[in-house]
Amino acid sequence: MLISLTNSPITFTAAVGQTLLDAALAAHINVPHSCKSGNCGSCRARLVTGDIEYPSGRPLGLSDAEIAVGQILTCQARALTDLELDPVIPRMPDEVTVKRLPCRIERAVRLSHDVLALHLRLPAVETFDFAPGQYLDVMLPGGRRRSFSIASPPHDSKLLELHVRRVADGEFTAPLFAGEPRNALLNIEGPLGRFVYRESSAPMLLIGGGTGLAPLKSILRHVVENDIERELLLYWGVRGELDLYAHAELEVLARRARRLRYVPVLSEPDSAWTGRRGWVHEAVLADLAASGGATGLARFDVYASGPPAMIGAVREHFPARGMDPARFFFDSFDYAPDALDRQRKSAATKS
Repeated sequence: MLISLTNSPITFTAAVGQTLLDAALAAHINVPHSCKSGNCGSCRARLVTGDIEYPSGRPLGLSDAEIAVGQILTCQARALTDLELDPVIPRMPDEVTVKRLPCRIERAVRLSHDVLALHLRLPAVETFDFAPGQYLDVMLPGGRRRSFSIASPPHDSKLLELHVRRVADGEFTAPLFAGEPRNALLNIEGPLGRFVYRESSAPMLLIGGGTGLAPLKSILRHVVENDIERELLLYWGVRGELDLYAHAELEVLARRARRLRYVPVLSEPDSAWTGRRGWVHEAVLADLAASGGATGLARFDVYASGPPAMIGAVREHFPARGMDPARFFFDSFDYAPDALDRQRKSAATKS
């Protein structure tokens, strides 16, 4: 099927059963996307003409109102006919160079009981230019991929830092945690994604959940270590104190940067925890309502990265407190589709 973009000479083809997002990426068109599982909504486009289907059912990332005006999610939609889409905002190779490269695991550092920092060394003759906040894909057999945000900033890219959370029986993560991965070879593709730092003088509110901290860390280090004068407010939500795998590092960064305030929030703390408790988005709302009322979020550029439920809560509740949706940038972390299928089958078996 032929896919064309409104007001653009760009076209690409999609095979039967292939998602529109995969087809675009195969044609080297870096369209906006993030979770690839239908939760975040960042791959949204409007279907102008043609017919599509969702073999796995309606995506969670689309509201009734969005469906009513023809919005679709390209990561889940399959073309049944030739299509015209609008607005997909492509990024062509002359704007960003997406590369597939070999790399070596230079270092693997256990950050917590279930998070590992991988430091990847690229070939000496290659460059890998990326923006703070972007991610890369680790290529697996059979064309499968695992996406990981780059936690290091572009100015410190001699080694690329990834934060990898252990997934039970995970095809990629289980071997990493079971053995000594140092010097192992990987193939990666990137940089990818449109969750990137935007130049502005506005204060920045950064909200992370779990390993959603990784792209925010890249952004924070970019701003702080390049002496960019912006107010920074970071809220990081995890379950328990053991999950604060970068707590000490963030405290050091906050002491170094006069304009950075760091607030860890635990949803399941033990009795000894004296810091903030509850859901991270609720902690943000409580603090900014106390300081700014109904317009407490109006002055911020808001960057959020983490689980789909956290992203959804921010999208739902923050505009009423003054957040400008045009200044809200997010990256929704989720399991890869084949990992989700494996989890669903495992859960069905156990139940």
